[in-house]
Amino acid sequence: MKIAVIGQSLFGQEVYCHLRKEGHEVVGVFTVPDKDGKADPLGLQAEKDGVPVFKFARWRAKGQALPDVVAKYQALGAELNVLPFCSQFIPMEIINAPQHGSIIYHPSLLPRHRGASAINWTLIHGDKKGGFSIFWADDGLDTGDLLLQKECEVLPDDTVSTLYNRFLFPEGIKGMVQAVRLIAEGKAPRLPQPEEGATYEGIQKKETAKINWDQPAEAIHNWIRGNDKVPGAWTEACEQKLTFFNSTLNTSGLVPEGDTLPITGAHRPGVVTKAGLILFGNDDRMLLVKNIQLEDGKMIPASNFFKGAGSSALELTEAELVIAEAVRSAWQRILPNVLEVEDSTDFFKSGAASVDVVRLVEEVKELCDGLELENEDVYMASTFGDFTQLLVRKLRGDDEEGECSIDYVEMAVNKRTLHMPHQLFIGGAFMDAEGAKTFETINPTDGSVICQVSLAQVTDVDKAVAAAKDAFENGLWGKISARDRGRLLYRLADLMEQHQEELATIEALDAGAVYTLALKTHVGMSIQTFRYFAGWCDKIQGSTIPINQARPNRNLTLTRKEPVGVCGIIIPWNYPLMMLSWKTAACLAAGNTVVIKPAQVTPLTALKFAELTLKAGIPKGVVNVLPGSGSLVGQRLSDHPDVRKIGFTGSTEVGKHIMKSCAVSNVKKVSLELGGKSPLIIFADCDLNKAVQMGMSSVFFNKGENCIAAGRLFVEDSIHDEFVRRVVEEVRKMKVGNPLDRDTDHGPQNHHAHLMKLMEYCQRGVKEGATLICGGKQVPRPGFFFEPTVFTDVEDHMFIAKEESFGPIMIISRFADGDVDAVLSRANATEFGLASGVFTRDINKALYVSDKLQAGTVFVNTYNKTDVAAPFGGFKQSGFGKDLGNLLLPVTLLLFIHSTNICSKPLSASSCPRCRDVALNTVAVRACFLLGGDI
Repeated sequence: MKIAVIGQSLFGQEVYCHLRKEGHEVVGVFTVPDKDGKADPLGLQAEKDGVPVFKFARWRAKGQALPDVVAKYQALGAELNVLPFCSQFIPMEIINAPQHGSIIYHPSLLPRHRGASAINWTLIHGDKKGGFSIFWADDGLDTGDLLLQKECEVLPDDTVSTLYNRFLFPEGIKGMVQAVRLIAEGKAPRLPQPEEGATYEGIQKKETAKINWDQPAEAIHNWIRGNDKVPGAWTEACEQKLTFFNSTLNTSGLVPEGDTLPITGAHRPGVVTKAGLILFGNDDRMLLVKNIQLEDGKMIPASNFFKGAGSSALELTEAELVIAEAVRSAWQRILPNVLEVEDSTDFFKSGAASVDVVRLVEEVKELCDGLELENEDVYMASTFGDFTQLLVRKLRGDDEEGECSIDYVEMAVNKRTLHMPHQLFIGGAFMDAEGAKTFETINPTDGSVICQVSLAQVTDVDKAVAAAKDAFENGLWGKISARDRGRLLYRLADLMEQHQEELATIEALDAGAVYTLALKTHVGMSIQTFRYFAGWCDKIQGSTIPINQARPNRNLTLTRKEPVGVCGIIIPWNYPLMMLSWKTAACLAAGNTVVIKPAQVTPLTALKFAELTLKAGIPKGVVNVLPGSGSLVGQRLSDHPDVRKIGFTGSTEVGKHIMKSCAVSNVKKVSLELGGKSPLIIFADCDLNKAVQMGMSSVFFNKGENCIAAGRLFVEDSIHDEFVRRVVEEVRKMKVGNPLDRDTDHGPQNHHAHLMKLMEYCQRGVKEGATLICGGKQVPRPGFFFEPTVFTDVEDHMFIAKEESFGPIMIISRFADGDVDAVLSRANATEFGLASGVFTRDINKALYVSDKLQAGTVFVNTYNKTDVAAPFGGFKQSGFGKDLGNLLLPVTLLLFIHSTNICSKPLSASSCPRCRDVALNTVAVRACFLLGGDI
């Protein structure tokens, strides 16, 4: 069809472009005159395309259409007028002239909200549904017959901008094109508008936008957001007019504590808090305003209202004003479709892409004598006004204004002074729990109180989840590139390395970890984990899949791997920092945000980690840490509708409960690493020295507080007595003592309740008839120390043969010489399947046994050799899902082989005393990790 487009703005430009792509001939464009020498985007685009452009200042005079205007229009021979957005009054002589008449876009569901401020009134009235109408143009009263309507949900915190950008703009363009298509096909309806429910509201102006305080909080919130950003809802306070922006009813967890702000006519004074300005309706419900515009036009965070001029917009010097104008020109060059760069102009909403970020950073470097900006700076200050303020602060050298305040507990330990945060970490700030509730965290070495730690409540969980959700949906984390995200994680790993002695000391103090082991494993592997996953950030890829259900066969399916959103991380007390790192690093690498619940008995390294995320530049809200009880914090995370994934390490009983809560709440994803009773089978043909050494490690590593600890050792009968003799000999050499002493082998158990559980466990073993060879008692000294323990003569029916101790207790059972299948049956006779091990020099036996063992990890001639590149997880009631390893590779079996203990003779079918006549080249291995030597 031949179409005349009458209108203006980017919306008009997009409709015009899409109509041309549809094959329609745009015979002319009618738009507004240039303003300050700058053309409207619609007119600019049409002129580039060689389409006639008309810029009439007016279409009529004294109620009559101007003849020369009508003549120029009629000369084009248009068959349809399309009015995507038009601020001028078009006479009916033009409206009715074409063969198909005229259609116009209106941003409301007519007949509701007729008039020029339809979006504003949709929000002011608190409508739950919004949308747009395309109707046959009338005499300007928005009463013409309907052609097409589309609706959307109005979100509780929507503003004019968010509703327009999310739905009315993109879907409106599609709707206009669809309407023209229906007209061209002769299928366009003409549905009379009903009068029922019809409303007509006038244009919102500043003088009419004053807030009426005698109404509920929700109505006040709707008034503020309905006038955000133009004209702006205002009130009188502190002898000036204050205009409020960015309002929300999401005040979960907020406490109205702070400086009061008396407001003329308000039901109660407002309260300025760290989160913003809390206001009250006449129903005493709260709403929160995050930004305030002062009477002089300066926009400030509401939380800074009483902080003086230093917290508001900077006053620029003459030289800085010159720089600001030069930067404004740079923005104008980068954003050619923007008519005029104003303080409110948003860099990205105006069409900028990632390449434009680089260009802006480089232009600023040239304009400001080499000033170095980060890409993140542009994302953090995306409006021109904010960007100018950020730039000037950096030029003045005072850009650290927002540094987080931390209330440390200081303690001189291990020849250093520890600085330990002890409050909740939410939204990039350390804060007290609701009601200032706290609990004591205990030093297991002597039973003394280390400090008071904030005890998170349900409302704190809601606040943390809201912060994580906002960071995921609206924050910098989702805007930066995957490679920049990886760079931040590398920086975090570097900071963890710089603070590794402090972190290891805190692990020793709070968890009883032996300091040297904490350096290597607790902290060392945590650093490795973040570095490993930092490298994965830009390698998480989808796939292209050819499909053949249609002809010609040129169809493709594209898949993308996307972050799920807010992840709840519930970690155990045995490796506080390492378990946090295993789960958190992968979540962050994929672009998720996290709420971490450390174990209540070991919260301090998690809070120190939170501090390091700030120093690394991880955006606020991406990482949140909530010390507290599992029954409150863990349960609320599992139930919360905005949490999309739970990662849990702990007991099978609690894991089942979490899984049920995740299903009932919102069918959230869940990964579980649960209990274990890992069997270790030691055959008579093993390297006995190595078996004793690694057998000791398999049980006593990290005081036995190890999820993959060998819960039961099966030793072949012919070497059983010698194995036990050597083990007891080694146990008696172990030094039990202060975990900070460099020669300590065995520190205290993690907490008193666990110590009591271990004593009961041993008492039950003795009662059932197992032989207690050594240990089994608390060490007679302050603290929670337990003797390394060895049981023999353990029968399959006994409690200690079936249940996990999670402590330094070796459970040894015999099996008959050569009876491989029988011992395998006994080893697999458990509902757990986390790890397992086998010691033998026979490669055929090693592979046969490893294939039959029902466990996520099988160690061959070694133990405890986890690595960040190897996926880790269990079978059966030991859970499902994997930590660590290749994000894209589902692995169900890991086989760790220490090959120096396996025959390395050339492959052949000839007899070999160590290979038992087996042709090695006939053996296939599913997943083989060689830890030294050659096979």
